[in-house]
Amino acid sequence: MKKIIVFFTLLLITASANAESKLQTIKKNGELRVGTTGDWDPMSMKDPATNKYKGFDIDVMRELAKDMGVKVKFVPAEWKTIVAGITADRYDISTSVTKTPKRAEVAGFTTTYYKYATVPLVLKKNLKKFPTWESLNNSNVKIATTLGTSQEEKAKEFFPKSKLQSVEAPARDFQEVLAGRADGNITSSTEANKLVIKYPQLAIVPDGGKNPAFLAMMVPKGDKIWNDYVSNWIKKKQSSGFFKTLLAKYDLKSL
Repeated sequence: MKKIIVFFTLLLITASANAESKLQTIKKNGELRVGTTGDWDPMSMKDPATNKYKGFDIDVMRELAKDMGVKVKFVPAEWKTIVAGITADRYDISTSVTKTPKRAEVAGFTTTYYKYATVPLVLKKNLKKFPTWESLNNSNVKIATTLGTSQEEKAKEFFPKSKLQSVEAPARDFQEVLAGRADGNITSSTEANKLVIKYPQLAIVPDGGKNPAFLAMMVPKGDKIWNDYVSNWIKKKQSSGFFKTLLAKYDLKSL
């Protein structure tokens, strides 16, 4: 019996060692499959008229595919299922997501290449009513979140007294604030700075950002070869000035 157990253990170890990395599969197929939500300005935005993607992360992925000598294919994803897309092999990598312990349980993360703060958004006309984070932490206040985002989890931490309302993509949390169905929402400082320009009726609550968060690409958990390849590529691109140029292109500042 012990010999049989040892035999099957060796088989599992051998199978694991011989498992093909995503790097090999991508090179063999000539295609990099990228999961992206297309609703995060300016990281990944999908034009409904053309179904084409643009943004900071889209440029990053096109550059990665170019350097690998393969084509890039963008696969539509939603925040609530973006992690499942990695585990179910619907794509090889995702555009940037926030590193969270919950996601790290089932997916791998590359090295970080962007850092942001979390800020609340309210209607500009309500700034006197909601001048601070704490003013939003009230049982009479409704906070909107987008299902599956890291902000959905953080809202529970920041606003334990408030009423939390999750909306499902393609709807977005800030749209609930614009429509008056919610008092506020939280988002990345990156997106917030873009939203207040696009929608001047919105404003960032002025008492500062919280919870510095780190962005990285998601890859299959346990695929060290693929993770190391992408992480090393990120480091080389940082040294070459690629990311600095891209930050300037999209008028972004990393913390």
